Amino acid sequence: MERKVNVIGAGLAGCEAAYQLAKRGIKVKLFEMKPKKFSPAHNIENLAEIVCSNSFKSNLKTNACGLLKEELRMLDSLLIKIADETRVPAGQALAVDRENFSKRVTDEIEKEKNIEIIRQEVTKINKDELTIIATGPLTSNDLYEEIKKLINEDGLYFYDAAAPIIDKDSIDMNIAFFGDRYGKGDSSYINLPMNKEEYINFYNELINAEVVELHEFEKKEIFEGCMPIEVMAKRGIDTLRYGPLKPVGFINPKTGDRPYAIIQLRQDNAIGSLYNMVGFQTNLKFGEQKRIFSMIPGLKNAEFVKFGVMHRNTYINSSKLLDETFNMKKNNNIYFAGQITGVEGYVESIASGIVAGINMSNKILNRDKMIFSERNMIGALCKYISTENDNFQPMNANFGILPGLEIKIKDKMQRYEKLSNISLNILAELLK
Repeated sequence: MERKVNVIGAGLAGCEAAYQLAKRGIKVKLFEMKPKKFSPAHNIENLAEIVCSNSFKSNLKTNACGLLKEELRMLDSLLIKIADETRVPAGQALAVDRENFSKRVTDEIEKEKNIEIIRQEVTKINKDELTIIATGPLTSNDLYEEIKKLINEDGLYFYDAAAPIIDKDSIDMNIAFFGDRYGKGDSSYINLPMNKEEYINFYNELINAEVVELHEFEKKEIFEGCMPIEVMAKRGIDTLRYGPLKPVGFINPKTGDRPYAIIQLRQDNAIGSLYNMVGFQTNLKFGEQKRIFSMIPGLKNAEFVKFGVMHRNTYINSSKLLDETFNMKKNNNIYFAGQITGVEGYVESIASGIVAGINMSNKILNRDKMIFSERNMIGALCKYISTENDNFQPMNANFGILPGLEIKIKDKMQRYEKLSNISLNILAELLK
């Protein structure tokens, strides 16, 4: 009898899971509620829409996310392949033209003969059907309530904030300059230097700015990994200078001085006409964003193509609910994937989709589960989300969750390179 899998949600994780199933000859019903219904942060009809930064982070294997991407390339990830093919200049990072990326993913999924795309909202889950739930951090309210019934506990949640995007032609390049920290990379970032007076004036306006009127969800704890810049600023006058505005590694080539603070803009599309403000996730009112961010040297006449927004980010307590393959511990028919599991980040979401897709395939094909070593970055994430933790919080790929205490190398980059080499060698052996 032919077995079909329901994949609910056609974001990064859902598309990757559907592809992994389809390429193994398994029929997939891929459900996507757009364009009939959009979340507060989505606005295009294509699949795999990315709504915050366009960066998939570093490509270096001495970076945890860079290592994770290399592992995914070895596992034939469709989405990482397309990200590589739609990249835009971003120094050592992998950044994509977001519209081209989503369109390419949509095209590939649409032409896959084993995938049927169903454009409708799912509000009910049949516990007896093979299902991967990959509805993401903006799961609709009706399905959220259905998931709560499925897991027999209240959901967990945190809140994300997205950064503004600026038209490059409106940036004053007489003030701004291209360059990367310590001169590394391909000088693809636009840098906006501030002196002490400019920084203090900006800081004072920022901490006193009007934010969007708080709803109940905004009164909850904000996840540290995506802290709105105005919230971060209120922690102290120099907090930003040790965070997203740190001037270390820069000399202003136009003055020969080291800036007191610096704002970086990263290319957001292939033709280089749009740039996003790195680290400027925000919940300020749109008028306040225009007023205050225009105080930044070089942005006096900036045209904001998209203002920053804050939105809900939903996730379950995977540490109690899921195993290392993202399968429910109490229902073998159902897997979860994506940020709803508590993995945080684009690449991490893709990784969860590939794990869920491969292991759902193995279940159908009567093969053993593919358990990744915790010495792989992908396996370390699987281990993290499946290990019971009373204070479970979303997690990015990072070397802190990768075993390796026995490696006594003082130099951090050399140690990370050693850990990465071990990881890739172990994965190569597994794939044999």
